[in-house]
Amino acid sequence: MRSSEYDLDFRDRAGRTRAWGVGLLVVAGLLWSWCTLLLLTPYEVDRKPDDRYPVECESRLLTESGTANEGLGHGDHCQNERDWPEAVAVLALSVPVSVAGAVLFTSGSVSRRMSAHAEAMRELDRIADEREARTARAR
Repeated sequence: MRSSEYDLDFRDRAGRTRAWGVGLLVVAGLLWSWCTLLLLTPYEVDRKPDDRYPVECESRLLTESGTANEGLGHGDHCQNERDWPEAVAVLALSVPVSVAGAVLFTSGSVSRRMSAHAEAMRELDRIADEREARTARAR
């Protein structure tokens, strides 16, 4: 296999690695968005099945009253609907996904850059060799 064919194959693999990294970073972004949705948006809770007038609940993170942290002891139906462990689990799941995505994206990008640099160096060496050969013939 010639070096240019190998180099093109190397760049294709680096591009695929980089694309996997971008894909994992998108998945991590979706997980972060889901966590944000769970923590920052208000929601409604049915007091009983098929409740025609559900209870309006404040967001878990930006609440003024104790609806997010106090319990059903105060007659609050919002307590059990959006628990902190679910949001924390989503956030915890996003960490390894984002780290893997960042590593793959960086690895693919650096590999492509190094390949382009090596190609440029080979081209400069070829031009320098041709210039030296012309100078030697002219003498």
